[in-house]
Amino acid sequence: MATFPSSAGSLTASAITGRKSEEIADLIELFSKTQYRAKEVTTRVQRIETRCLELFGRDYKYSVIQNTNGEVCGHYPRHIVYLEYECTEPSKESFESTVQISKLQDLVNRSKMARCRGRFVCPVILYNGKHVCRSSTLAGWGELYGRTGYNYIFSGGTDDTWAESEEVPEEDAVVRNGDSQLFDKVRGSDIKLLKYLSVRYICDLMVENKKVKFGLNVTSSEKVDKAQRYADFTLLSVPYPGCEFFKDYKDRDYTAEGLVFNWNQDYVDAPLTIPVCFSKSLNIDWSEYQSWDLVQQTQNYLKLLLHIINIDDESGLLVHCISGWDRTPLFVSLLRLSLWADGAVHASLEPSEILYLTILRQIIMVYHVFLFSCQIFFFCFNFLKHIVSEKFSVIRKCAYVSERQARLEAVREIFLAAYSSTVGLMSSSPSPSGAISGLLEQFARGVGLRGTNTIV
Repeated sequence: MATFPSSAGSLTASAITGRKSEEIADLIELFSKTQYRAKEVTTRVQRIETRCLELFGRDYKYSVIQNTNGEVCGHYPRHIVYLEYECTEPSKESFESTVQISKLQDLVNRSKMARCRGRFVCPVILYNGKHVCRSSTLAGWGELYGRTGYNYIFSGGTDDTWAESEEVPEEDAVVRNGDSQLFDKVRGSDIKLLKYLSVRYICDLMVENKKVKFGLNVTSSEKVDKAQRYADFTLLSVPYPGCEFFKDYKDRDYTAEGLVFNWNQDYVDAPLTIPVCFSKSLNIDWSEYQSWDLVQQTQNYLKLLLHIINIDDESGLLVHCISGWDRTPLFVSLLRLSLWADGAVHASLEPSEILYLTILRQIIMVYHVFLFSCQIFFFCFNFLKHIVSEKFSVIRKCAYVSERQARLEAVREIFLAAYSSTVGLMSSSPSPSGAISGLLEQFARGVGLRGTNTIV
């Protein structure tokens, strides 16, 4: 593993950090003003996409699920990377695919309507041959019927999404209504995709069982599927507050310590549910979860996810919230960065490169509106200071603890410098100390992105 300079490094190290921060700053600046849409891509965005694929290719052989004009999902990248296996230097020129990409593309096309906003189960991290996937939650009947009707009308009166799918047996069709048959088809396709990706564990971050608006259930989730279609999977309900709660984080001058979510709100009805085999292994008192502040809650949930992907040698993990664009990228990003800090994924990437890849693939290209979620975006990378301990390492008796800390601190430093020069931070009621603003100003000056008279 390479050694990286600490924040107290030399002037030369600061200058290098400054140049790398500029690349990250350019990325943040672009997407803080422009929402990513797969069907509306500029030359500048094409260059960024190419850079992203190059970074994936450093350590992996991969295939691509095509989403050229957003026809599969308008909020996902145009080229959805499916990591197949890690590659070593001698074998980089040869590539033998381990998957039928045409079959995978077909499964994606058939399953996309099963989930909210079409955000299907998408593999995003490959760790020891297992996929960590992300998605939105299951679509409710309102969205499902609305979208099937839309597809029917604009396809000229035909919709062959499931034209070759298995039919419901005739005797069952007699007793089932139209709702059940439709859910059987779309959720059946979703389950086929999950099994094709060898996913066994599903981690649901919703604080509600179903999302309700105006008295109507607009989304559902695996844990309340009445037909128990997801009974073959290990379901975990780990409720975590969404981006609305992070407005409180901003109002507290971006201080997560002592910030506790109000679990007594009417819409919060999803309890924390973890299989005993997991809850006993981590030495965490899960019964106290409603008293945890944001730091402790995030740390414990991350420990749980890392434990899940470590104990099973064959099965993958799906993480999702409601729409899949705030809590989901938060935890997927923390997983990626934590594993990278151990040298377990993206082993050849430098701190600025893993940051670039994480921001682009896990944050910006999946946020509906970047500025709406910028508080949780900032929280994600600033939180790295809370996971430097070997307690979060997947390497047993790790010989690099100090190394892990240096790597994560380097990523955080580059991010803070880039963020301060673009989006910046503004508290609703600035604290007398101006703690967070002072922190960003310190980083910005240290790497030469701001003059001494600049005010953030």
